[in-house]
Amino acid sequence: MNKAELYLQIRDDIRRRFWPQGQPLKQQALADYYQTSRIPVRDALARLAAEGWLVSAGKASLMIPPLSAAEAQELCLIRQQLEPLALRLAIPQLNFAILGAAEDCLRAAAQAGADPLRHGELNWQFHQLLYQPCAMPTLLQLLQQLHLKVEMYLGFQQVSLGYAAQSAAEHQQLLQLLRDDQPELAVALLQRHIAEAAAALQQHLALV
Repeated sequence: MNKAELYLQIRDDIRRRFWPQGQPLKQQALADYYQTSRIPVRDALARLAAEGWLVSAGKASLMIPPLSAAEAQELCLIRQQLEPLALRLAIPQLNFAILGAAEDCLRAAAQAGADPLRHGELNWQFHQLLYQPCAMPTLLQLLQQLHLKVEMYLGFQQVSLGYAAQSAAEHQQLLQLLRDDQPELAVALLQRHIAEAAAALQQHLALV
């Protein structure tokens, strides 16, 4: 695989928690596993570190940072500000086609099993469809970057904490409120959806 493909594969394996958190990643071990040389592995790890997927483990090595209750709370506070804003601005432009595509994402998520990567992708697709009509490119770009940071937590939450059913039910309720032209209730539900999910995750992380 080329450098770009290697970067994406390592990133996806991090998102799936294939590599252990809190332990140094050995370049040679990764090169052997991905059947490549150490140079593209080094470059991929450097890019992942620059994007926040990896942190220093001392002696020029890198590791996947453990999940943090403090970081989960910080990400939640940011989401609570930006996502309701995007939804509120997008609501006047939402139509049946967009809401139907969002419904398709929920159906696909119901069939995705316990794969946290797939759930994370479909979760973002669902929210992105609802936020896209806000027509604010910088806000949408920030939300996409935020989603990449949040994704490991979302996968952990849905699979390890058994949160997938509650999340799916709240997504369905959100769609129904949008179809029923109840924008304020929809925005309030989104805020509550983010806050309650984060509270459950923070409580769990504080105990481990």
